[in-house]
Amino acid sequence: MPALPLDELQLTERDPKTGKMRTLPALHPEIKADRSFVLYRPPPLARDPALVEEFLERARFIADDLNWLLALPHDKFWCQVIFDETLHKCLDSYLRFAPRKFDAVLDCHPEVSDMQRGLHRSVFLTFLRMSTHKESKDHFITPSVFGEIIYNNFLFDIPKILDLCVLFGKGNGLLLQKMIGNIFTQQPSYFSDLDETLPTVLQVFNNILQQCGLQCEGASAEPQKLEEKVNVTPGNMPLQELKDIVLYLCDTCTTLWAFLDIFPLACQTFQKHEFCYRLASFYELAIPELEAAIKKRHYEDNSVFADLWRRISHSRKKMVEAFHILINQVCLQPILESSCENIQPFIEEFLQIFTSVLQERRFLRDYDKLFPVEDDVSLLQQASSTLDETRTAYILQAVESAWEGVDRKKAQVIKDPAPAAASNGASAMLESTAGDMEELGAGYVSEDECAGAAAAPIARVSGVELDSLISQVKDLLPDLGEGFILACLEEYSYNAEQVINNILEEKLVPYLDKLDRTMQRQLKPDPTPLVTSRYNVFQNDEFDVFSRDSVDVSRIQKGKRREKDTTRSLLNDKRLVAEQKERYSQYSLVVEELPVQHGEAQLYGEDYEDEYDDTYDGNQVGANDADSDDELISRRPFTIPQVLRTKGQEEGQEEEEEDEEEEEEAEKERTKDHFVQDPAVLRERAEARRLAFLARKGYKHDSSAVVGNVKGHGQNRETVQERRKKEANKSTRANHNRRAMADRKRSKGMIPS
Repeated sequence: MPALPLDELQLTERDPKTGKMRTLPALHPEIKADRSFVLYRPPPLARDPALVEEFLERARFIADDLNWLLALPHDKFWCQVIFDETLHKCLDSYLRFAPRKFDAVLDCHPEVSDMQRGLHRSVFLTFLRMSTHKESKDHFITPSVFGEIIYNNFLFDIPKILDLCVLFGKGNGLLLQKMIGNIFTQQPSYFSDLDETLPTVLQVFNNILQQCGLQCEGASAEPQKLEEKVNVTPGNMPLQELKDIVLYLCDTCTTLWAFLDIFPLACQTFQKHEFCYRLASFYELAIPELEAAIKKRHYEDNSVFADLWRRISHSRKKMVEAFHILINQVCLQPILESSCENIQPFIEEFLQIFTSVLQERRFLRDYDKLFPVEDDVSLLQQASSTLDETRTAYILQAVESAWEGVDRKKAQVIKDPAPAAASNGASAMLESTAGDMEELGAGYVSEDECAGAAAAPIARVSGVELDSLISQVKDLLPDLGEGFILACLEEYSYNAEQVINNILEEKLVPYLDKLDRTMQRQLKPDPTPLVTSRYNVFQNDEFDVFSRDSVDVSRIQKGKRREKDTTRSLLNDKRLVAEQKERYSQYSLVVEELPVQHGEAQLYGEDYEDEYDDTYDGNQVGANDADSDDELISRRPFTIPQVLRTKGQEEGQEEEEEDEEEEEEAEKERTKDHFVQDPAVLRERAEARRLAFLARKGYKHDSSAVVGNVKGHGQNRETVQERRKKEANKSTRANHNRRAMADRKRSKGMIPS
């Protein structure tokens, strides 16, 4: 007999109150055991014996309870998980307060570390069993019912899943992928929950910008009031508030990255909310401000500075990696897996995303450093032959322009053998960051870890600004040479306050300690000071010898131009006329007989061949066609242009025009005495004048031939030809396209046929 699923299983047991036998479903609140789970609290920050003892006792209770829960059989376990509220609160408290991988490594007691490690394992095993609907062939839950159980009883929700990813993703990636994949597969409602959660995630970014006094595009639908002045910036806010913002940002970015890395199917839901653009815009606004605030602030404890810089660098890297995961899953991966016919929408999505973030130059530069955009574009070019080269070239050009003025070489982490001597400054920052990253594990370490001052490109200071910084240090420490001060400023990112502080406290890095403190500054004169500062309308033109190596000397005119370029000289130049005269003279040659060279006559034969078939030689081809040649010969007579006429021709033409004018005047004189003329007579005269005009112009018109005989009696050949000719040539008169337009209307159904 096959085993029933747990949701259909019925248990028979004796009622403890009445002593009678009763039947209950396997999932019933009365089967739950009475056990109270305590809440979790994180390990103590200090090695206080009392705090350590309290933590160990509480953690031991939780570990024992979880081990008891994991040892329960299938039905008892699920009854306890579903109906025990204290278990839910205990697991929630661990997900909320458990230390993350990016948190500072505490100097914990060895026993505390061992207990925390064991408790961490027990919590993960508990969630793993809660996400499994089939433990064996005999112990399982119907998949659809399992989805309803975990969803309706809030065993899993989107915040819990995000915490699971960031807590257990390191080292348990494969198990966590199966676990979360099974949850979303058995209960698709979690996708809609994720879709509703993302606006809250985006609001987190807006809240951080608001706390920093910044404003993101589309962050607030309400305009700012006039009396609301933004006075708080990352540079002047309290240190504790700055630490909270950096920690909040680090936690958010790492959690999002961990979730997308474990469950890539969520990328489509993220992109529905334009997450890529919002992430890049937030990065461009917030990261530079926070980095500048962290570097410029004075710290009493140098470890605080190192911890803040480590967190902001970690946040930068995770935001860039999350953006890459979205690009890879939404665009690149479908292109690699799909056929050639289906990749065009994904290519368009890729181009659209990068076009929207091209204005974020800092983000684009950091992304290109870790994941070169050129490689992705090369992949698209290999996958599609119809790729829009104009858009791809525009994107690559924008990426190149983002690197202008910045060294593109990847920053190298320099480790100093004496960290104690460099507890403050850029070197200490680099060392502490690299050491912390190594402790976090191989997954958080790369050749370029976005850590330290080298991760944030610092513009070199020169000119008046550099002289001002040197004088600022020299006013307080007049014994120092300008060369030594310049070396210190270059080491500490041109921060004069930090240089002064480290010199007074004798905390300079070793190589600065070995320098001569009276060393003078060696000024390097600019070989071309006027050229480098020259900006005018002739900058970078074709004759600018300072910006180009070769200049077209033939285009340079010295002195007054020659006379041949004037209008009179151009008109007197008859070279073109002579060339054309020789060309057209060839058309006037008519050769009656073609001279035959000796020996060429054999090709054609000396005598006439009688076998030649001359049957059709005497026929007049086309003479009997319906179309006559009248339309070819009845052209307008050739008229010599007035410019080319001789004197005699001009006088003859003028006499003809005068005769016509006299006839018209005489006609007007004849009709002047009539008060009202017969309209029929007027029409006949007008028709006669028109026919006379057409006759002079060479047009032939025979209206009688077009009219023809009475309908039904047949038409002669001349009438048919005239009608055909009229039909063919009616386009020369007004409303000439009426037949074509009528045919078009009939084809469109506008005229009933």
